[in-house]
Amino acid sequence: MVKIRLCRMGRRNRPFYRVVVADSRSPRDGKFIETIGHYNPLTEPATMDINEEKALKWLRCGAQPSDTVRSLLGKLGIMGKFETPSGQN
Repeated sequence: MVKIRLCRMGRRNRPFYRVVVADSRSPRDGKFIETIGHYNPLTEPATMDINEEKALKWLRCGAQPSDTVRSLLGKLGIMGKFETPSGQN
């Protein structure tokens, strides 16, 4: 199964995350298919930059977001666009 999840980067006590599409069997910071954005929780407010077109493409292909990524996509309004029927905007 393909998942959309976070990949931890940065140094000790200063994390930032890449939002990646990866096989569910690969390790957290291991091999991934594509990077679709990044998330920095240390800035005030937290910085999120996710490519909407790539995220929607992978969601339509059946990729399952992790709980945290689902929350981030919801805050950016991407999950709302994915869940509405394609004939409506």
